[in-house]
Amino acid sequence: MADLLTGLKQLSVVVADTGDFAAMRKYQPRDATTNPSLLLKAATMPEYAAVVDRAVQDAKREARSGSAVLGLTMDKLAVAFGIEILGIVPNRVSTEVDARLSFDTEASVAKARLLIGFYEAAGIPRERVLIKLASTWEGIEAARLLKADGIRCNLTLLFSFAQAVACAEAGVQLVSPFVGRILDWHKKSTGTASYAPAEDPGVVSVTRIFNYYKKFGHATEVMGASFRNRDEILELAGCDLLTISPALLEELQANQGTVPRKLDPAAAYTAPLERVAMNERVFRWLHNEDQMATEKLSDGIRLFAADSIKLEKALAPRLA
Repeated sequence: MADLLTGLKQLSVVVADTGDFAAMRKYQPRDATTNPSLLLKAATMPEYAAVVDRAVQDAKREARSGSAVLGLTMDKLAVAFGIEILGIVPNRVSTEVDARLSFDTEASVAKARLLIGFYEAAGIPRERVLIKLASTWEGIEAARLLKADGIRCNLTLLFSFAQAVACAEAGVQLVSPFVGRILDWHKKSTGTASYAPAEDPGVVSVTRIFNYYKKFGHATEVMGASFRNRDEILELAGCDLLTISPALLEELQANQGTVPRKLDPAAAYTAPLERVAMNERVFRWLHNEDQMATEKLSDGIRLFAADSIKLEKALAPRLA
């Protein structure tokens, strides 16, 4: 009998939700994804000092003015970590656009093109990079425009069905529904201490999105994210991708058992779902009607922005 991680890899693409290179080498995921919180943690670890120093020096050399050095350093650092990760994982890395641009389509597009330019200058083809954008209407529109450039996007901080449908209509490459954060909100708002795996609100949300995409022929990939326990992960076995923290990867690898398929494209065709006609007005209303999604999207953007600011402050002494 194989361990649970090995069994899971037979049904879903496993992605490492970490900026820790050692963890990636240990668990051998196909892809890896980072965010401002993970970059903040990694950038302050002594073992990654050389990566940070290299990004700082590159930014100092290329910045046209002193005020531009910090912003350029942030971009260079994100790409530097991405390049290191692509030396470990065989497929793709997700690199995030600053959360403070979440409501600015034009600025998000410009930042994405800049990041892709840095990757390509380092010899990394754009096919190996997913640009992460928050699933605001502006972020989704940015992804639509970037697709025309051959730039593929990972729409993150996804909590509502409206966000998922809008992403599919925009032809987004991949979406990242946040399973654990959905669970957190429901536990707090209802006072429910725990849910059975199949009734976990985050699991239910991802299952609905997966079935909708498969039933109506959307090519957008679904990557469950932000897990709180291994039961959530196993209940989504068969999802296109699952991005998992090192602690939960360790738990899956340490336990033996069989992993049955829970999500099945063939079964999705019979799911009792109706196609949604999406536009900006429909999106804003449906998303607004979902209190959990409205609150969690706002919270997520604020938290990622706060961690970007913390990273800037941590880098400031190196730029002096």
